[in-house]
Amino acid sequence: MNEAQTLAVEVSAIEQVTPLIKHFTLAAADGAALPAFSGGSHVIVVMRGALRAHRNPYSLLSSPHRLDTYEIGVRRMEESRGGSHFMHDKVRVGSRLEIAHPVNLFGLDKIARKHVLIAGGIGITPFLAQLEDLHDGAAPYELHYSVRSPEHAAFLGRLREREGDRLHMYYDSEDQSIDFDGLLSNQPLGTHVYVCGPAGLINRVIDTARRCGWSDSHIHWEQFSAPPTGDAFDVYLARAKLTVHVPPDRSLLESIEAAGVEVPYLCRGGVCGFCQTRVLELDGELVHNDHFLSEADKARAKSIMPCVSRAHCRTLVLDL
Repeated sequence: MNEAQTLAVEVSAIEQVTPLIKHFTLAAADGAALPAFSGGSHVIVVMRGALRAHRNPYSLLSSPHRLDTYEIGVRRMEESRGGSHFMHDKVRVGSRLEIAHPVNLFGLDKIARKHVLIAGGIGITPFLAQLEDLHDGAAPYELHYSVRSPEHAAFLGRLREREGDRLHMYYDSEDQSIDFDGLLSNQPLGTHVYVCGPAGLINRVIDTARRCGWSDSHIHWEQFSAPPTGDAFDVYLARAKLTVHVPPDRSLLESIEAAGVEVPYLCRGGVCGFCQTRVLELDGELVHNDHFLSEADKARAKSIMPCVSRAHCRTLVLDL
């Protein structure tokens, strides 16, 4: 994606749905219909502040059957690098933003005989649009939604109204937890499981499913990582013939973009692999924070995901 591919949108409504989550409704600034999408899609929201631009991925939670508006949910992150705080503190009804065209890295498998959806906290957002798709299909499904306490259950009224007994709620405050072994060891052949939420939840579901004999092709998960901070370093872009400084609080991708060099991306969260960049020289070590490269690829240190990964080095040369 590049900036020429963004759409201008206006914020038409904002709702505080939990103490930490705001629900934003976005409409095309020119009043036109927005691009079609399917359940599980996300958009990159471009927020232009006074000193820097933030570009964060957010799942679309509105119905894919309605294209007059898009809806996203934004959790205020305690250790935000600025994006979630910008959305919560700076954005008002009438504010103008830019968004990328929708991309789906977390779609429903069309040949699945059953769908098991598992959400934790803000991880409920991609499932809201997926549920709209599931209402039109013949495959059975169930949703398991875990939150810290009832007041943190975003969109619960909508879910209860639409899903009935297909919705299963779990509250940490009431010592309720999902029985992953029981849930994943007793599903009919052809079932697919989908999980979105904190890293611990995702890893628990993946590990349990594999232990119960599920094939990886039937396990689907989504987690956009915020780029972590780290030591400052310099990178040389071989094709651009340019040295770029990467400060502690800015990602490698953001620093390269700020220098005027375009890097293709789809998720900016270490998931899709679209920004994978070849490492030409390295004196030091790469700090891999993505969910795409295998452990063997990370050990070889021949490529990096600049959206979330960094380096601890004296020399880093990239094929850009």
